[in-house]
Amino acid sequence: MEQKDMVLDILTGVKASIGSYAKCITECGDPMLRQTFQQMRDSDEKFQYDLYKLADSKGYYMPASPANANDMKEVKTFLQNSCC
Repeated sequence: MEQKDMVLDILTGVKASIGSYAKCITECGDPMLRQTFQQMRDSDEKFQYDLYKLADSKGYYMPASPANANDMKEVKTFLQNSCC
């Protein structure tokens, strides 16, 4: 397996784990267990970002182009008007 494939596979797995931790945190009633999940999520978020920076520096990962200011304003207005 190529290094690029391994890095991207790990990134995919870590992002899935972060989503699972978020679900566990929101459904957890025990404060100690909730804190443990939060610490695990925080650690995985840091790892994911560090791995993303590595993948980006090697040209393995091409993020989406930044949205233009007009698109961001439109989405912000929509969300503000849709919520609460």
